Amino acid sequence: MSYKDYYEVLGVTRSASKDDVQSAFRKLARKYHPDVSKEPKAEDRFKEINEAYEVLKDEEKRRLYDKYGPAWKAVSEGRQPPPGMDDVRFDFGGMGGQGFEGADIGSIFEQFFAQQQTGFGGGNVGGAGFGGFGGAGPQGFGGRGRRGPARGKDIEAALELRIEEAWKGGPRELGLRDETSGGVQKLTVKIPAGVRDGQKIRLKDKGQRGPMGGPPGDLLLEVKLHADERFRLEGQELHTSVSVTPWEAALGASVEVATLEGEVRLKIPAGSSSGRQIRLRGKGYPRADGERGDLFATVQIKVPSELSERERELFEELAKVSGFKAR
Repeated sequence: MSYKDYYEVLGVTRSASKDDVQSAFRKLARKYHPDVSKEPKAEDRFKEINEAYEVLKDEEKRRLYDKYGPAWKAVSEGRQPPPGMDDVRFDFGGMGGQGFEGADIGSIFEQFFAQQQTGFGGGNVGGAGFGGFGGAGPQGFGGRGRRGPARGKDIEAALELRIEEAWKGGPRELGLRDETSGGVQKLTVKIPAGVRDGQKIRLKDKGQRGPMGGPPGDLLLEVKLHADERFRLEGQELHTSVSVTPWEAALGASVEVATLEGEVRLKIPAGSSSGRQIRLRGKGYPRADGERGDLFATVQIKVPSELSERERELFEELAKVSGFKAR
């Protein structure tokens, strides 16, 4: 069946908050509303956006969608998922929270059909009513206590990135230690440009090996952004610092300041003190809604550690004639 990634439809991440989802929906709905949009296939796109929003705005629907993907609706209605969804975990109510992993398959069907009390033609699980599975009751699955290959567990790990690394994205080589053998597996992961703190990157089939030859789980890398010598994130705002001389701060100047795209010229207003913040609009880090945030450059006044004889004379002269009081 065709699978729609609702997060991709709305342009948000899987860690997006309810407010982020709503904001993304409103922005796209305005753009593709059939009454106003001139975009090609705007009506189809608008329906797709509404479908995604109806699921992701609802906590329970979103939980099922995150767990079962395209089979979420079938599971929510108590139905079997469509063919081809063999790797989906099911969680039938009334079984102590067990899914197919870690449970006796015969016991699962025994409990499930007993709960339904249908008995396939009035029989019970142990009788002819279970013949549709080979006519042997639960033992037709290989006997109680046995189970076939199961999918391995997912592994979660932190992926620490500097802000500039996350902004640029690109391939990165990682070393994953195998707890069983002690060896290190080399992996290359492609970092999406502009990945945000808390986002998860899934590497399929790179998790724990499945028992009895089952398929491996996935590796989930949670992004952790940390500040470096040039940039730091505070909420959704990007910050840097710009060093100026005392005379540049007093008289005003045009100086270079670091941005994610490289150095740009920044006007320092006359009379700027240390700690003053100057906003560079649209030069910050990407937000959850896809828009660029702002960059705030904080002024830091630097003085020479050693003065020449002439510099000392001038500073002394300034001290005599200036009426400025800093305290």
